[in-house]
Amino acid sequence: MGWTSGRHAGKDGGERRNDTPPMCGRLTLTHPNEALAALFDAVPGNDLPASPRFNICPTQDVPVVTAGEGRRRLRAMRWGLIPSWYKSPNDGPLIINARADTVAEKPAFREAIRQRRCLVVASGFYEWSPGPGGSRLPWYVTRADGQPMALGGLWQAWGERLTCAVVTTEAGPNLAHIHDREPLILQPEDWPKWLGEAGSGAALLMHPTAAGVLRSHRVDPAVNSNRAQGPQLIEPLPA
Repeated sequence: MGWTSGRHAGKDGGERRNDTPPMCGRLTLTHPNEALAALFDAVPGNDLPASPRFNICPTQDVPVVTAGEGRRRLRAMRWGLIPSWYKSPNDGPLIINARADTVAEKPAFREAIRQRRCLVVASGFYEWSPGPGGSRLPWYVTRADGQPMALGGLWQAWGERLTCAVVTTEAGPNLAHIHDREPLILQPEDWPKWLGEAGSGAALLMHPTAAGVLRSHRVDPAVNSNRAQGPQLIEPLPA
């Protein structure tokens, strides 16, 4: 997914999205919204985009779980956090990721990591590895158990618009052969702590995914285009 490499870090702590398609973050959502609401025990909003979606790009809406007022909520947020001081959404770098090792220090994130953590929900994501001749080889990554992913995230209101970014860590044993970074993927037992429902200690959760949690397979380079759509994008390449 190009979680860090291929971007230029902005002074506000964000990561600039490279315009070349292989380095853009991409997600999928194939699980129904009703199933997500049940899984996360959350009240679904009326603004959730319909699924399935096979090529979700930055600046599009993604389903996000937040806690507060005694009940979790599942609602749509723009993928691409907009800091409060931006005068327009394009006033600075497109911030889709936040590095776990510096998230508590950067101006765009340091308040959010304390007060506005969330779960960005996805069925899977795409990642790219180096190929011959400078090409980029796309992979599709999901949980091995087939369940939706809960990506550790941060959110920020910009006017009436809710926006979010995904926290990233060093790649663990599942993805190190593809890329050097990966999203923070939280297990169900960690959701209450990340959401602030079970006290402090969220920093202790910011580590790579354990071996065996994820699976991946190569997919067709058609997904390199952010205009590509359809279930064929996640099908394994023929052996």
